[in-house]
Amino acid sequence: MIGEHVLAGYAPGAGGREALDLARAIVGLTGGRLSVATVHPPGLPAAEGEARAALEQATGRLDGLPVDLLVQEGRGVGRGLTLLASRAGADLIVVGSPEGGARGRIGVGSAADHLLHSATEAVMLAPSGYTVPEELDRITVMYVRRPQCDDAVIRAARAAEFLDVPLRLVTLSLGDAHPERLRDDLALAIRLALDSAELLPEDVSAELAEGDDVAAALEDLDWAEGEVLVCASSEDASAHRVFLGEVALKVLRAAPCPVTVLPRGYF
Repeated sequence: MIGEHVLAGYAPGAGGREALDLARAIVGLTGGRLSVATVHPPGLPAAEGEARAALEQATGRLDGLPVDLLVQEGRGVGRGLTLLASRAGADLIVVGSPEGGARGRIGVGSAADHLLHSATEAVMLAPSGYTVPEELDRITVMYVRRPQCDDAVIRAARAAEFLDVPLRLVTLSLGDAHPERLRDDLALAIRLALDSAELLPEDVSAELAEGDDVAAALEDLDWAEGEVLVCASSEDASAHRVFLGEVALKVLRAAPCPVTVLPRGYF
């Protein structure tokens, strides 16, 4: 299950703190290992020492939780985090949103943009101003009938079983979509979820999110305080890499909760 080894990308500031808090909450649920990493630019003699000092200060938010502190020199934060995650064997990279974005929504900075288009690990992003709730209420999967989304349903169903939370499958119905066909696809996805994990039928639901655009469709849904949204990578993604398509990127920007993007073929 995702979360056996979580790597939080940290930098001083609100986004770094929110990523750290979210990563800590994930390992609290999964019992996994936590690493916290800072990437500093090359060619600055004092940069490594400053990065290590920032990480040491950040551990005060972890309440004594065991953690590996990692420092990496690199020209790009996203590239550095991917390198560290690969070396450490992490299966999930968590990053926050840049400061100055809309509160309660995910902002995609340069580091997140790199991760969302080339990471080999699952990537989770925290919305700006995010406060970790006391418990996880539900896992939602953004679903379109294709193999990558079927894989995401299977993974999410098993996670929901392990974490003892409900699973919701959501399909967007935009413009001139055919709602009946989409509902048929959701019915098949519900069956896939039930066949993939020991979930009760009442713990798996499906909704059609209708609207003129992605943001309006997501506004049409109810969101729990402790919600996590899961998206699959695009069909254009290379095997075992993240690549977020245009619609999924709009979903990520409009979602009011943390979003996890799975690499293609994540099994």
